[in-house]
Amino acid sequence: MIKNNNFDVIIVGGSYAGLSAAMTLGRSLRDVLLIDAGNPCNKQTPHSHNFITQDGAPPASISAIAKEQVLAYPKVQFLQDTAKRGLQTNNRFEIITESGQSFQSRKLIFATGIKDILPEIEGFADCWGKTVIHCPYCHGYEVKKQKTGIFNNGDEAFETAKLISNWTKDLAIFTNGKSKLSEEQTRKLQQKNISIIEKPITSVVHENGYMERLKFEDSTTMALNAIYVRVPFKQHSNIPTELGCALDEHGYLMVDSFQKTNIPSIYACGDNTTFIRSVAQAVYAGNLAGAMVNREMIETDWE
Repeated sequence: MIKNNNFDVIIVGGSYAGLSAAMTLGRSLRDVLLIDAGNPCNKQTPHSHNFITQDGAPPASISAIAKEQVLAYPKVQFLQDTAKRGLQTNNRFEIITESGQSFQSRKLIFATGIKDILPEIEGFADCWGKTVIHCPYCHGYEVKKQKTGIFNNGDEAFETAKLISNWTKDLAIFTNGKSKLSEEQTRKLQQKNISIIEKPITSVVHENGYMERLKFEDSTTMALNAIYVRVPFKQHSNIPTELGCALDEHGYLMVDSFQKTNIPSIYACGDNTTFIRSVAQAVYAGNLAGAMVNREMIETDWE
């Protein structure tokens, strides 16, 4: 049960960035409400990597420890719910949840993340976060020197191949249709023994999310252990843009170096603001957002 309806700060999104912001604000003696539906984008990922002190830990366990520590601060409250609407009136904000509850605050922080739009290929979603992966710094070590693919085309496929070749030399590009790679790019890839497969993919054959091979439209298959892909996405919450927050050309919420959006008193942090998707980055951004929100309130109260 939430003890009151008025807060200094409402944080929408309670994964790594949101929890980090909440801890900073709780330690700053601010009344904070953290709203989260409990549906993180990495829920399928079995292990989190490249975050010191927690390397190899399940993402859910990291979040559980963080939540326990954050809620030890008495001014921080947590509501498991979905924020559905946001309003701004008289220098205050109102957030209305799916359950019909309404809360007000001086400041807002959106740590709502993004929603990946996966291709409609059988087995693809089942492997997402396990062997269909997006980041070599998060997953590359676990599939090093294995048969690896890149699901992409054109310039982006070429640049990704250069990057992933640091982890494995057994590499192929799957363009899922006619290649858009230039002649020069194709020549360089051939020199590195990186093949280009243009055949459309119909399914990913796997065992509990661990890839075994790809199946193509012509019914042939190819053994593969992992495939890197950068899929399109959309903002997980529409509330920031409904309140006037701007998106950049890639679809991320625009923030300055202090995590502040173009709308006064609204901040954002985590995956909804950057292509760098890692626990470490999210924790840092949340910590910074919390500190800057607190600083802004102090400045306002001294005026």
